[in-house]
Amino acid sequence: MRAVQSVEGRGVVLDRRDIDTDQIIPAAWLKRVERTGFGAGLFEAWRADPGFVLNQPSAAEAKILIAGANFGCGSSREHAVWALQDFGFDAVVAPSFADIFRGNSVGAGLVTAQAEEEGVAKLIAALAADPGARVVVDVAERTVAVPTAGLSVPFALPDYARWRLLEGLDDIGVTLRHADAIAEFEQLRPEWMPVSGPRAHATA
Repeated sequence: MRAVQSVEGRGVVLDRRDIDTDQIIPAAWLKRVERTGFGAGLFEAWRADPGFVLNQPSAAEAKILIAGANFGCGSSREHAVWALQDFGFDAVVAPSFADIFRGNSVGAGLVTAQAEEEGVAKLIAALAADPGARVVVDVAERTVAVPTAGLSVPFALPDYARWRLLEGLDDIGVTLRHADAIAEFEQLRPEWMPVSGPRAHATA
């Protein structure tokens, strides 16, 4: 997973609350065995409407999605995060997120910037006035800014999530930071106990 210091680019507003994971990526897409290719199914039902925001020219090459509260509620599918990333989003800004969705996002490197309702409303207003404005999500400083509007909004991001994003650590990466300790532990285990690593292959 790549490290994320900040996300800069065009922002898209999807001003709806309680967007669930089935709306983000319908269940029919869960049959895929790959982790890529889900962008085509992102908000599939809504994108059937030509007027939907992601079908507009202003959504081209968007990096940041700004949405309503309780984003990512519903089932725990990681595919929702993968679909957002595959489409091109690197960050989602919302007043609140479902816990499982937020956890899945951290593990995949998608920034979930939880800003106050008032701050999100200001961001939405700024992009309504200038849809092509550059948005900057600063993970280190925990702010979302629209520089041309002179706007900077703080957001909440737990220290552990911030650290993982800045370091570029998915679950495997976190585990590998303890590789030496794991190897030492395995070497000290009695021969009759199950082991992992080279010793396991040697005795198989």
